[in-house]
Amino acid sequence: MAITAGRDRIVLAMLLLHAGRVVSLGELVDALWDEDPPPTARAQLQACVSRLRRALPDGAIATDPAGYRLRAGPDELDASVFDRLVARARAAGEPDMHREALDLWRGEALVGIDSRPVRSAAAVLDERYAATLEEWAELELAAGHGRDLIGELGRQAERFPLRERLRGQLMRALVADGRAADALAEFRRSRAVLRDELGIEPGAELQQLHRRVLGGEPATDAIRSLPRTVGDFTGRDEIVARLLARLERSDPAVAVIDGMAGSGKTTLALHLAALVGDRYPDAHLFVDLHGHGDHEPVEPSAALQALLRQLGIAADLIPVEREARVTLWRSELARRRVLVVLDNARSSAQLADLLPTSPGTLALVTSRRRLAGLDDVHPESLPVLADDEATALLTRIVGDRVRAEPAATAEVVRRCGGLPLALRLAGARLAHRPRWRVADLVRRLGESALPELAAEDRSVGAAFALSFRQLPEPARRMFRLLGVCPGPLFDVPVAAAASGLSPTAARDVLDDLVDAHLVDEPEAAVFRLHDLLREYASALAAELSPETRHAALVAVLDLQTYAWTAAGPSTQRSVVQRDLGSPEPLRPDLIAARSELAARREWERPQLIAHVEAAAAAGATRYAWWLPRAAWWHLFSRGYIDDLRALFERSMAIVERAGDRPGIAVVANYLASAYIRVSDYPRALELLDRSVLGHEELGNRRAVATVLGNRAGIYEAMGRFADCVASARDALRLRALVGDPNWARAPLHNLAEGYASLGRHTESLRYRRLALLAAIDVGDADAVAIALVNIQKQKRALGEISPATAERYLGAGLRLARRGGNRALQAEISNERALLLRDQRRYAEATARHEAAIALMRQTSDRHYEATYYYDLAVTRGLAGDRPAALDLHRRARRLAQTLHAPHLAACAEAGIAECLADDDPEQARRSWKAALKAFREMGAPEQFDVKRRLAALGGEDHLRPAAGRGTMVG
Repeated sequence: MAITAGRDRIVLAMLLLHAGRVVSLGELVDALWDEDPPPTARAQLQACVSRLRRALPDGAIATDPAGYRLRAGPDELDASVFDRLVARARAAGEPDMHREALDLWRGEALVGIDSRPVRSAAAVLDERYAATLEEWAELELAAGHGRDLIGELGRQAERFPLRERLRGQLMRALVADGRAADALAEFRRSRAVLRDELGIEPGAELQQLHRRVLGGEPATDAIRSLPRTVGDFTGRDEIVARLLARLERSDPAVAVIDGMAGSGKTTLALHLAALVGDRYPDAHLFVDLHGHGDHEPVEPSAALQALLRQLGIAADLIPVEREARVTLWRSELARRRVLVVLDNARSSAQLADLLPTSPGTLALVTSRRRLAGLDDVHPESLPVLADDEATALLTRIVGDRVRAEPAATAEVVRRCGGLPLALRLAGARLAHRPRWRVADLVRRLGESALPELAAEDRSVGAAFALSFRQLPEPARRMFRLLGVCPGPLFDVPVAAAASGLSPTAARDVLDDLVDAHLVDEPEAAVFRLHDLLREYASALAAELSPETRHAALVAVLDLQTYAWTAAGPSTQRSVVQRDLGSPEPLRPDLIAARSELAARREWERPQLIAHVEAAAAAGATRYAWWLPRAAWWHLFSRGYIDDLRALFERSMAIVERAGDRPGIAVVANYLASAYIRVSDYPRALELLDRSVLGHEELGNRRAVATVLGNRAGIYEAMGRFADCVASARDALRLRALVGDPNWARAPLHNLAEGYASLGRHTESLRYRRLALLAAIDVGDADAVAIALVNIQKQKRALGEISPATAERYLGAGLRLARRGGNRALQAEISNERALLLRDQRRYAEATARHEAAIALMRQTSDRHYEATYYYDLAVTRGLAGDRPAALDLHRRARRLAQTLHAPHLAACAEAGIAECLADDDPEQARRSWKAALKAFREMGAPEQFDVKRRLAALGGEDHLRPAAGRGTMVG
């Protein structure tokens, strides 16, 4: 049945043009009404589809939530048959196969259909026909059949009057037939058309051919069989320079470029060919080896035939036997300077007979696989474009809209992952929609970019699919399961957990994926999926059963939980196990297989939230708090407070929604540590109270004791020293009741801090020593370091230690702090050394140590300690005689302390301000001392007595310093 209705023909044309894929409702509406659809557009479109279904075979049009899809067999569409025939013809270099493809055409494509997208696609189809026609004519001319082409080329030159290559082929055919005058007349007609239609002169090649005919020279030129390359090649400067330098050093020269699908390998090869082409004047050859495509890879013998035909050797002169063809190929190259592009190679074996061996020749090879079997060749693996290069490419494709919206452009670059093919397809969509802003494209890309990165028969997803289909089955299975992994970075144990393989087997399969450029290895034993490949792998994983996906994800989450646990200090490992309920890992063998557990934490850290989100989405709630709990010590001790807060806040939301009572109690305790570090003490106390209540309801007295010890640290920081002592004593008593004295380090430390702040230094020193013994008893190196530093503080407060002995304490503590990566403690030791130097009147050295401590503490986001070190620096500068600097630093410390709700430190800074003003502004000094005195009395701090003396005398050399340190957190 003929389809005569105009809109029905447009819808059918769109479905035929994109047969086999879903054509979205938006695309169909655009095709029917351009950018001004009526309110009833969707209903009218449905009516069109209904009429087409009645006219077409049953089931031809399938409905999808996103649109419609036309089902068509491989031989039912002429366009598909045409593409297959052309691909075979190019591989074989046979003009007869080109002719068979051309004969499928019976006129212009989609004639009579008035729709912008359809006409645009029709123009592309006509372009493919014309390009194939020119390839066929080139082969026939090379074979000496020029006079037989005159009639056909004359008709086609009328149909495509602006195609200069076609006009040139017609001129060459006329010259071959002895009709030079007609060839000159054809040039004049071509020039007139170009002037009238475009206002330009013929191109350099056509003009050169004209001069040759005028001069009576042969119309043939050096063989040029390279396909058209892009005119907007962007970036790759370092790679191009490296390859050119390598080519300079070799003769014959071979350059191998490999990379993931869509990375621009062929574009780079053709760009290199253009740069060095003049060194190889005799021939520029090209063959697509179909190593990665819908067709079988081209056999070396067939590739040799295609290359020899491009050199102009008649088919009947090319031997049948492969060995003889190799000999002929090398003989032809030996007497020419030839550049050959061997595109899309499958393996080293496919290339062995094709690579030139004679001086004066160059082979540029591209492949999606790493071709490790080629001797004396250094492959260049092509990375994705850097952000600035990707932005430049988009700008060249789209124009000023990109410059006008830098933020949206950056997001497009991110969603495309710097992949050149993705950027070109995204840019093409924008370039062909002049009313779109870049932000409109961002919205279309959304969180699933692959479906939008397509144009006609090109798409990023299809490019990935070709690489995927050629993997062996174990590699295909693992790639699918990697789509379940929450983060882009992973290692061999993660791949083994997801796939259920042993570490050795997983390593072998990952090597296959790396060689195929479906997985990258940016660092030794650390692997990565490009963002778009992750999206593709996730889509493949969605085809697996829910049970398979869930099992793979749980295996990965379990591994991550126990890997983070195993990477911490031994004392922390036992506490984590206690908080989690002491379960056994699902794959103990994988924990044992992870060799550098501590090193891997840095690249795993940014992926923690993604793992927590995945656990929540899969209903595996326990891992949504198990994993953060396992990672807590690393985040806390290394000062990643922003990460810690975001991670535990998300975890808390998940466990609250799930009603997970043990999870709520544990998460509240460790989330409080983030608020302590940013000095939000009211929020921290609220969380710790909630944790206490939760653990009490669950009957977990050991955990209650832990939280009470942590709460004592908050009281100390808030200047509530008596509450600090009381809470720490409660924690110690409860520890004793549950028979867990070794886990009393935090209460012991905080009890000592409380006593020190109250001026009870002898009692404080006693508990400092008990904290050291507890830390040594359980082998907690970090706690030992903290205890050593604090003991020297307390001994200095009592006047019971020499500078040399104090330095030995600090040196031992620093070695342990560095070994454990505890940056906060390293900063504290630097500041303590400054105080020792100050006592020795070495003020310049002391100042440098203070400043180093401040810089290091800024990395940990602990503003309270930063403010404390500003105060200590202020005192040092005052003693050095620089009162203006000291005054400024005291004021800065006061502002910070007030912002952080740290009353004791604020009072010390206020007293420091008074000290600086005592000589020049005694009245203001008196007001500051009174304010400090009031605060010290409310806290019961011993500094009140010094301030009373200064108020009485407004003189003297007493200097105030806040109580040493703040509370600590342990598990």
